[in-house]
Amino acid sequence: MIRNHPQPSRRTFLGGTALAGLGLGLATVGAGTASAAPARSTWPTEFTLPNAFLPEGITIGDKPYAYMGSRANGAVIRTDLRTGEGKILYAGGTGQVSVGLKLDRDGLLYIAGNTGIARIVDSRTGELVATHQLTEATGHFINDVILHRDRAWFTDSRDAVLYGVPRGRSGEIRALPLTGDWTQTPNVNNANGIVATPDGRGLIVVKSSPGELYNVSLETGHATKITLVGQEDVVNGDGLVRIGRTLYVVQNRLNLISVWDLDAGATTATLRTTITDPRFDVPTTAARFGNRLYLVNARFTTPQTPETTFNGVAVSL
Repeated sequence: MIRNHPQPSRRTFLGGTALAGLGLGLATVGAGTASAAPARSTWPTEFTLPNAFLPEGITIGDKPYAYMGSRANGAVIRTDLRTGEGKILYAGGTGQVSVGLKLDRDGLLYIAGNTGIARIVDSRTGELVATHQLTEATGHFINDVILHRDRAWFTDSRDAVLYGVPRGRSGEIRALPLTGDWTQTPNVNNANGIVATPDGRGLIVVKSSPGELYNVSLETGHATKITLVGQEDVVNGDGLVRIGRTLYVVQNRLNLISVWDLDAGATTATLRTTITDPRFDVPTTAARFGNRLYLVNARFTTPQTPETTFNGVAVSL
C-alpha cells in the first residue's frame, strides 16, 4: 500500500530532538551532483563527520553545499564545500534512516528512508515537508533516489519495484514493477543506485548482487541488462553518477569507482578506467561538484560504535 502523510511543522516534529548519541564535532563532508561550477583547488578534499554518524547518502545542488544523511537516526548535515564547516539541518528522530538523497532546484531534499519510507525535507529551513509510506516496513529497503522529469524515483533493494514520487508536496505515487531481464535475488541487496539514461527515456539501475546494470523503461518497467565490456561485473555497486554518457559506479566494499562509457542507447557499457584512493573506506554514494566527485565513507567493515569516526573525501574527475 502506498500512503502519503503530510507532516506537522518543524517546531512540532523536531521539538526536543537532537543528534542523539552522536558526537557533534562538525567539520563536515561535502559532495556534489552535477553542477558545472568549478570546485576550486584550495577547497578541502577531506571532511570529518560526527562520531557514530553512520553516513551513506550525499547530494549537492548548484551551490557549494553538501547534504549527507545518517543511518543512525535519519539526521541530515549541511556542509559548505568551500570551508568544510557544517551544521545539522534536519535532526531526524528515533527509528529514522536517511540513505540516498537528492536535491531539486526548488530546494527540496528527497530522502530514501530504508523502512518503506521516503521523506521530503526543505533544505533551507530543515522542515519535514512530507513522509511517503511507499511500502510495508518489513522486508523492504528504500535505498536510493534520482530526480527525473516530474518524479523522484526510489529503489527498493529487497523488492523488484521502483517508486515514483511526484516532485512537490502532493500527487499520486506510481509503483513500477521491474520485469524483462530482471530477476530478484533473495536475501541480498538488489536494486541500489539509480540515474536517468542519457536520452532521458529510462533509468539505469545497479543491482548490487551479483553486480549488474539495467536499463529500465519508464513506460513499462521492462529491464534490459546492460552488456559490460572490460570488466565482468560491478559487484557491490552502490551509488551512481552519470555525466553525459559517462557512468561512475561506486563499488563500495571494493573501495573503487569504475568509470564506464555508455553507448547511445545505454545498452552497452565499456570500462574506461577505475578510480581508487587510499582514503576510501567503503564509500557508498557519490555526487559531483565541478571537477570533483565527493563520497562518504560508510565503513561497513568497521565495528560501528559510539566512538567510530567517519569522514568523506573528494577525488578529481
